[in-house]
Amino acid sequence: MMGVSPRELRKIMQAMKRTGLSIEQLEGVENVVIRFKDRELVISKPQVTSMKVGEQTIFQVMGEAEERNLPRGEELTIPDEDVQLVASQAGVSLEEARKALKATKGDLARAIVYLKGT
Repeated sequence: MMGVSPRELRKIMQAMKRTGLSIEQLEGVENVVIRFKDRELVISKPQVTSMKVGEQTIFQVMGEAEERNLPRGEELTIPDEDVQLVASQAGVSLEEARKALKATKGDLARAIVYLKGT
């Protein structure tokens, strides 16, 4: 707030307190990441200001943003025959067998051992 006298600054701060508004510069922020479904914005060395109004907090972020695409994970396809085999061998439901196969990345033997151990 350059060009504001100390007296004016006190008046401004008092008015802000009466309205319930408080402003704070956040120090030491290295990155701000805004994540979308398929990409993210990364703001390095940002200037971040936090403004509290009642119960709400508003963040103002200034800096240069870099957009990055998020890697797409390959979906593991588990054949129904594998699910049925694991379910029958471990004596569990098809849903439990499918979960175990996903947890073991499709490894039939590990899925059966995993289910029999629980």
